[in-house]
Amino acid sequence: MRKYTDPFRVTKGKDFRLKDFDPGDTLGLKMDKQEAAQLLQRGSEWLAMEQDILYAQDSWSVLLVFQAMDAAGKDGTIKHVMSRVNPQGCDVFSFKQPSDEELSHDFLWRYATKVPERGRIGIFNRSYYEEVLVVRVHQELLRAQKMPPELVEKSIWDERLADISRFEDYLTRQGVVVLKFYLNLSYGEQNKRFIERLDKPEKNWKFSAADVRERRYWDDYMAAYEEAIRATASKAAPWFVVPADNKWFTRLVVAAAIVEAMEKLDLHYPKVTPEQMKDLAAAREELEQQK
Repeated sequence: MRKYTDPFRVTKGKDFRLKDFDPGDTLGLKMDKQEAAQLLQRGSEWLAMEQDILYAQDSWSVLLVFQAMDAAGKDGTIKHVMSRVNPQGCDVFSFKQPSDEELSHDFLWRYATKVPERGRIGIFNRSYYEEVLVVRVHQELLRAQKMPPELVEKSIWDERLADISRFEDYLTRQGVVVLKFYLNLSYGEQNKRFIERLDKPEKNWKFSAADVRERRYWDDYMAAYEEAIRATASKAAPWFVVPADNKWFTRLVVAAAIVEAMEKLDLHYPKVTPEQMKDLAAAREELEQQK
């Protein structure tokens, strides 16, 4: 698994540069769709096994954070990687435009309330990083957050990034495994996928004119992503800058990273105590008598 994850794992942000990561990278692998699907299925089945034990042990929890530009494939990656996981032990949250109630709280509040319970996997399809990405690119959104004007200074982005880093550090010390995925899509591939959405009637619903408008801010977003990853990458809460121009490879890397992290937890089913064994034996005896 490390073969798929190590090249894209970022644990120290000091020297991180987004241009050092190729969105079209596949590590030299060449697979047809069937081969890639079979390999992903094996990873998904392995993940399902680990998730079953995670749920039974009820101690650790896992938070998966997905960030990307539009059309990078977040929804498809989540769908395919988590296809075998028991829905009862997994929650997906897609954070849209904040409500009035959410805007009346601190910027981390609505995300903190959705952190997964012990034994569960939580998926953030976009996350608190939007507060230092889209809000940073479109700073008029900051005015809607009702902050005291004297606190809205140029240092606010550094402060928010520091708060996010501390928040993730806190979560990891409470037994939450935090994995962050930036699906690294190229400018050209995004254009290709947008045109495909226009050309295929069954994909028209995915297209929004706002997506094209956001492309005008591509360089601003890349600078914001680079700064965010640089400020928040850590060994405890790593970033994975996953190549996203080839969907099959994106999904393999994400699946490998999740399975690898859960394997490190050395999960096991709860052990039955001698007293519980006596109860089980009594229950079996009673059931045998009822045949």
